[in-house]
Amino acid sequence: MGEVESGWRLLPGGQKYKTLHPLPAPRTQFGRLLESAAMIEREQVLHVAKLARLRLSDAEVEKMAGELSGILGHVDRIGELELDDVAPTSHVIELENVLRPDEPRSSWPRDDVLEQAPDPADGAFRVPSPRAES
Repeated sequence: MGEVESGWRLLPGGQKYKTLHPLPAPRTQFGRLLESAAMIEREQVLHVAKLARLRLSDAEVEKMAGELSGILGHVDRIGELELDDVAPTSHVIELENVLRPDEPRSSWPRDDVLEQAPDPADGAFRVPSPRAES
């Protein structure tokens, strides 16, 4: 990764991106180079807003660019962590099934249930058609 001009960085493929920090590039607390401190640009926010069918004001676009850039900064910080010895988890704490076992059992007698229905028909519940309500 090389330097291009003040405030811009060059990725290995030759693509330029604007940094959050002025050059020289920021380093982590361990002295490693923070490689992807990319600033989300206005055009990128507008593209995502279009995909999400959002109408954003100019102030909202600028605010979102800053917030999304901040999120990328946090992702970069997470990437700095040494997690080789950490087992993958789906939850932070151990979860147990708190539901009862699903065991078959007899249901209520059909005639007893239908006798309380407002409009039974041929051994079933009669309900209004959703199409009739339109």
